[in-house]
Amino acid sequence: MATTQKKATFPAPTKADCCPPPSAVVRRESASATAAADWTVSSAAAEKTKKAAAAASLITTEPSSSTPAKGIQVMPRAQTKHPLDPLSATEISVAVGTVRAAGATPEVRDSMRFVEVVLLEPEKQVVALADAYFFPPFQPSLLPRTKGGPAIPSKLPPRRARLIVYNKKSNETSLWVVELTEVHATTRSGLHRGKVISSKVVPDVQPPMDAVEYAECEAVVKDYPPFIEAMRKRGIDDMDLVMVDPWCVGYHSEADAPSRRLAKPLLFCRIESDCPLENGYARPVEGIHVLVDMQNMVVIEFEDRKIVPLPPADPLRNYTSGETRGGVDRSDVKPLQIIQPEGPSFRIKGQYVEWQKWNFRIGFTPREGLVIHSVAYVDGSRGRRPIAHRLSFVEMVVPYGDPNDPHYRKNAFDAGEDGLGKNAHSLKKGCDCLGYIKYFDAHFTNFTGGVETIENCVCLHEEDHGILWKHQDWRTGLAEVRRSRRLTVSFICTVANYEYGFYWHFYQDGKIEAEVKLTGILSLGSLQPGEFRKYGTTIAPGLYAPVHQHFFVARMDMAVDCKPGEMHNQVVEVNVRVEEPGEDNVHNNAFYAEETLLRSELEAMRDCDPLSARHWIIRNTRTVNRSGELTGYKLVPGSNCLPLAGPEAKFLRRAAFLKHNLWVTQYAPGEDFPGGEFPNQNPRVGEGLVSWVKQNRPLEETDVVLWYVFGITHVPRLEDWPVMPVEHIGFVLQPHGFFNCSPAVDVPPSACELETKENDVKDSAVANKASSSSGLVMAKL
Repeated sequence: MATTQKKATFPAPTKADCCPPPSAVVRRESASATAAADWTVSSAAAEKTKKAAAAASLITTEPSSSTPAKGIQVMPRAQTKHPLDPLSATEISVAVGTVRAAGATPEVRDSMRFVEVVLLEPEKQVVALADAYFFPPFQPSLLPRTKGGPAIPSKLPPRRARLIVYNKKSNETSLWVVELTEVHATTRSGLHRGKVISSKVVPDVQPPMDAVEYAECEAVVKDYPPFIEAMRKRGIDDMDLVMVDPWCVGYHSEADAPSRRLAKPLLFCRIESDCPLENGYARPVEGIHVLVDMQNMVVIEFEDRKIVPLPPADPLRNYTSGETRGGVDRSDVKPLQIIQPEGPSFRIKGQYVEWQKWNFRIGFTPREGLVIHSVAYVDGSRGRRPIAHRLSFVEMVVPYGDPNDPHYRKNAFDAGEDGLGKNAHSLKKGCDCLGYIKYFDAHFTNFTGGVETIENCVCLHEEDHGILWKHQDWRTGLAEVRRSRRLTVSFICTVANYEYGFYWHFYQDGKIEAEVKLTGILSLGSLQPGEFRKYGTTIAPGLYAPVHQHFFVARMDMAVDCKPGEMHNQVVEVNVRVEEPGEDNVHNNAFYAEETLLRSELEAMRDCDPLSARHWIIRNTRTVNRSGELTGYKLVPGSNCLPLAGPEAKFLRRAAFLKHNLWVTQYAPGEDFPGGEFPNQNPRVGEGLVSWVKQNRPLEETDVVLWYVFGITHVPRLEDWPVMPVEHIGFVLQPHGFFNCSPAVDVPPSACELETKENDVKDSAVANKASSSSGLVMAKL
């Protein structure tokens, strides 16, 4: 469920709010080809422009209006925002105002609720043109050459916003595309710098829930007289102590069909205390069935089925510091300070990041949260080498393993039903991140169309990561050692009781690590006196934590050594095999790596196998290293699991993509989310990834997208209470034949290493001199 938090909030757009110049954000689905037709070019060859045939080495790296002594005039930049920059607060207001103004009647306009406003991501070729001529890295050499020479755009296509709008009166969901650049008309709502490109109603779906709806739902339930009476039977008269956590109903039968917008809340009750953060999740209220119509905001089903006594007050329930939780904090923790006296090693320009030899762009969406765009590595004379177009976490599913009510219905799609980005935190320096930090804000629409800003939403900073590499010569005693440093980009969100931190780490040896950190509070249930349930762990008297799993889906649109427009990647599975006994293995010690090309999408539905050290390599089919082998990056799994559920489990109707750890698809616009765009109350079986791969498109040389599904099975411990220490899970993208040698060999020694090395050399010289002198004395004797 969504959470309500304090954010900087701007009102919904009025007449005067929709006029400032636009800027944009990123969205998954590609902008339509009509955007390409809007380009203005300095060459008459329009077709060449569409193909981004740009002249490279003759173009200066910094655009200017002057003509170089040798080369072509470069047009001045007309844009202030990169095509992949997240939507600004102004652009969101313009998009909302434009759509609202397009409403046919005042009733329609008043009924509009704005679930999501994101950038409609342009075609990859538009991004390539932007990176070549308008924005860093300013490298036209990356674009393919053509016989006719360069065709240089004077401006990029207008940015576009994509909106999901819910009509509260008609219960309809619609998709809108709004162009944000030009002033098109003076409408009834004022002057708008936006134009509606398209709109359509999407039948038989429910969009994600919103924090405003959840807050209203809690108030409705707490004001419902039968509920008040049910709580009195349990000894609770003060409704301010009651917590109502609305959960989406999922889809279990026709009663959950999307013809109604439904929520089935979980109920809890705090204990009166002086603790500033009284842990209400320590007292779940069970035996009460509540179903809420979220469209009309009314309770439509209520039943007090059985009275389960509230768990007694657990003295260990709270987690605030010191006496406020009834405890004493440890006193032997000394300060640890991260100091960078010369500042950080990274450079930032807008959303563009350069660090060591890495460069990429930072994006953010309400659904996915953090998005990493255009990942590349600058490799000496080989220049900027692309690795991935786009990296993000696109879905997470949390199924519970207790068959009892209400726990069997707990199978949240936290991205598709609530939005990871919309539930993100404002991070605090010195707590969530340490060191020299660059923060990025995030802007969203709220349910009524106003703009909310989460300040310091994304954190970027450097971290020391222990030893990078080391070797000591045992003959001389001299050693070379380098410390590892990584660049970390992260955000953290709260979805009801759980916190999730999402991290992308970039390393000096060319690795990219994706990591999720899980913490927060367990979702608990109540027990009858003397009751025991094998589907969970007893945490305290009358209190238990059901077993459950957390699954995450990372979507990786790869581009290993692919210039814009090239589709030269394939995926190879590697399994380590033991050689059969025989003349090739007379010592019975032989094993080898066996490679299998995944030729089509149906062949590429794969699972982890730690017994064979299984991993997958994304290779460029036309680029080789010094050994003559194809360059690549390999996906190295971490710990993982598959769903612990029968094939007919209800949640697998919507989450069939959990049945395999790896899926590979051929890139196609609109194939963005593994369970489809609208998993909330989705009655259709296997929508999304499972349906797309049935096309069985070829993968031998194409633009590949990897969908890696990774999970953790959580059997709760007493040590997870009252707040869970962080659990780590993730995977690594590691260079495999991408470089000709270790890319980390050129990392310089740190100051302390140089000082130590000098002392070691001096000590060695003194020791040798003493040894020589001793030898001379002995010789004289």
